[in-house]
Amino acid sequence: MLAYAAMRDISIEKLCRLSNLDLKALRNGSHPAITPKQFNDLWRNASHLSNDHLFGLHFGESMQLAALGIVGEIIKLSNTVGEALTHGAALIPLLTDLFQMEISQKRQTFVVSLNATSKVKEPDFEYLQMRDLLTVFVIHELDGLLLEKIKPNSVKLPFKKEDISEYERVFRCRPVNSNECVLEFKLSYWNEPILAANYELQNHLLQKLQTTKDETKVKSDLKKRVQNYLMKNGYLGILSLEEVAANFNISARSLQRKLQDEGVTFQQLADAVRRSLAEHYLKSGDYQIKEISNMLGYNEMSAFSRAFKRWTGRPPVAY
Repeated sequence: MLAYAAMRDISIEKLCRLSNLDLKALRNGSHPAITPKQFNDLWRNASHLSNDHLFGLHFGESMQLAALGIVGEIIKLSNTVGEALTHGAALIPLLTDLFQMEISQKRQTFVVSLNATSKVKEPDFEYLQMRDLLTVFVIHELDGLLLEKIKPNSVKLPFKKEDISEYERVFRCRPVNSNECVLEFKLSYWNEPILAANYELQNHLLQKLQTTKDETKVKSDLKKRVQNYLMKNGYLGILSLEEVAANFNISARSLQRKLQDEGVTFQQLADAVRRSLAEHYLKSGDYQIKEISNMLGYNEMSAFSRAFKRWTGRPPVAY
């Protein structure tokens, strides 16, 4: 959470101070157990400092690389999407004691339910944010297992009416307001073999990202921060302008205008990241051109080849 807060340009020192946490002790591993109040305060202050009341939703949306260790272990222990989800559900108590996850199958779909471990009359801020984080992370875990953007059949959860467009964007379908917290997916995903290469792919991305500056130490310009964010989330293709703007908590129009003030467009940044990743994957020698084309979000390999030739003057095969 602290790493994500830093990416959102929140002062970690201020966040910890407001939440009564000793940052120095956290960094050297000597901090005492964090109390429920401190954790709830951490959520509240992160939301306040980022001016984002859907902080948990956006945190869950950004967690692919942040959760690499857990997801990597799930991938190594699983052969199919169903096995991976089952193993993932068993690990929820490592993250929170507020919820448990249950998975069930129907005739044509399977259902992932997030259930409170105890009855809650008035959910506190931590409860609501953690619920959003875990719910959206299920979708992004599936993305990572299959290397495609998964669209649920339906999503049910409680939300405020004014937030429906943002929930619809993140969940990729229009949610239904309900007392339940349920995601339903087509059954064909269940026995789909997972791409074990995804774990190596994420490692490749981490190696690539080691060349970028540590965002918790350097306040870079918006152009650099957007480029780094695209790179960190690049193993599922390049995010859209709207998706990136939401994670920086500004409108798409405002983000485009701010980038233009720095002399660049979002499309130019997206193309620069695609080129950088394309060259990185080709140099690794671990992926076929068609795989790289799919990983970068191209529907046709011919479109990727044309773009690559435009960037470098050579087609991918020659490169």
